Amino acid sequence: QKGFMIAFNDSSASSPSGHLRFPSGQILITPNAMSQLTPSEVLNALKCHLTGDWGDCCPEDRQANDQALESGGRVFSVYHSEDQHKFWIITEAGHTLTTVLMPEDY
Repeated sequence: QKGFMIAFNDSSASSPSGHLRFPSGQILITPNAMSQLTPSEVLNALKCHLTGDWGDCCPEDRQANDQALESGGRVFSVYHSEDQHKFWIITEAGHTLTTVLMPEDY
């Protein structure tokens, strides 16, 4: 599979669920995630993540994410591909780097 790149303009990007709630910083995807996920799955999940839809996170992680939006802390979301592969999106504290990865890549 060929690589793909995803870019957002933090100042103007929005999705049907609203405006971006925090900056993504640089966006990376692990080789393993790139081989298992389609570009549209990654793009849709990134839009959800950046607009505050945390996917399939547990209630504790949802609460931690909501607090991280106030403090600039780490944000963690869980999604599933069309073929039910679980994958994560993590934006590091300071919101300078967002990584798309499979759980086994962590």
